[in-house]
Amino acid sequence: MAGSARRPEHRGPPELFYDEAEARKYTQNSRVVQIQSQMSERAVELLGLPGDRPCLLLDVGCGSGLSGDYISEEGHYWIGMDISPAMLDVAVEREVEGDLLLADVGQGIPFRPGMFDGCISISAVQWLCNADKKSHSPPKRLYRFFSTLYTALARGSRAVLQLYPENSEQLELITAQAMRAGFTGGMVVDYPNSAKAKKFFLCLFVGTSGTLPKGLGTECADGEEMHQAKFTNERTRFRNAKGKSVKKSRDWILEKKERRRRQGKEVRADTKYTGRKRRPRF
Repeated sequence: MAGSARRPEHRGPPELFYDEAEARKYTQNSRVVQIQSQMSERAVELLGLPGDRPCLLLDVGCGSGLSGDYISEEGHYWIGMDISPAMLDVAVEREVEGDLLLADVGQGIPFRPGMFDGCISISAVQWLCNADKKSHSPPKRLYRFFSTLYTALARGSRAVLQLYPENSEQLELITAQAMRAGFTGGMVVDYPNSAKAKKFFLCLFVGTSGTLPKGLGTECADGEEMHQAKFTNERTRFRNAKGKSVKKSRDWILEKKERRRRQGKEVRADTKYTGRKRRPRF
């Protein structure tokens, strides 16, 4: 279940869709790499990991290891699972720091109980809604995935799954199976009023019912904040939500610094020079 920076067109199961040529094309696309990195950063932020120690994370649908690169940069360890041999071959060639496992997560997460401090997944879980074989039952495969994932995660940890639901019924199917497996939590929607920047993150809690994080770009003009959806397929209207800031702009830098402050990291103070372009030096 290789991750995607765009809504995937389902032209067959992912292990066939992402062949050797497609896997290399995907990994060499600079825009894909940028978007994948941004979504990985947001997913790790939503995990709410402790800042005083490295953690062991599971990357579901790790693909060629683009998400794992960010996890490694943050000082954490990771194990990635993917159903595409071609994607994993690219990850091996790139010498990613995580361990890799060829597996279909629809058949379950094959790790011992409580092994992981958290789980992320970028653009992969929606593949489980497809019946690519006669023996495939999407509800059963989703429940198998969520129930074994729940077992593999430590109590009090989280799973953050970024996905592209095709419709509200698919979203309801995914969240219903997650609840049935024992998870609590809900959907965090970033930039809900933007066609391009809008992102869905299913934020799941293990063993405890935590406070659902706030979505980015969900503050109204009057200062009131939008409420995040908790396992619902209702269509909600959002207004006056800002789009995603341009990378390397002043707003983008300030947002990134603020996220790092919330994570308890040391960040330089904001000044009038923050984000200002330097003149070329000769």
